[in-house]
Amino acid sequence: MFYLYKYAPSDSKTWDIGFMTLESGGFRSVQSFVHALFTKITFLILTTLFYFTARYWWRYFILVPFTMFLFQLSGVLNYKIQYIDEYDFWYSLPIVIPVLVIMFFLGRKLHFYTATLDLKDEIDKELEQIKQEQHA
Repeated sequence: MFYLYKYAPSDSKTWDIGFMTLESGGFRSVQSFVHALFTKITFLILTTLFYFTARYWWRYFILVPFTMFLFQLSGVLNYKIQYIDEYDFWYSLPIVIPVLVIMFFLGRKLHFYTATLDLKDEIDKELEQIKQEQHA
């Protein structure tokens, strides 16, 4: 997914994919736009997966780079901004805060679900051990 930009035209401002047309926005070519877009999306996916799969207390610190990549993605998609990484933080807060709250809530729910599955596995093992001891 990271190298998808290589398929985009490097000398055009638009790219007709068939089901949609991509425009370069504030970038010099569609290839530059697609590169910036998929770089941010790739890292968003990676940090999201890491956040949801980590079991340690420090997993909440993953929300910091996640917020940064989400912030940068909003800058890529808003082509009226001249400098993407210097995009004003306050403009992205209405997007970033609800997403962080949802991720925090989903992380808590998934943690509860995996903890219950672990507990169920331990109970099943203990019941199997008791069952084997009674047959022996």
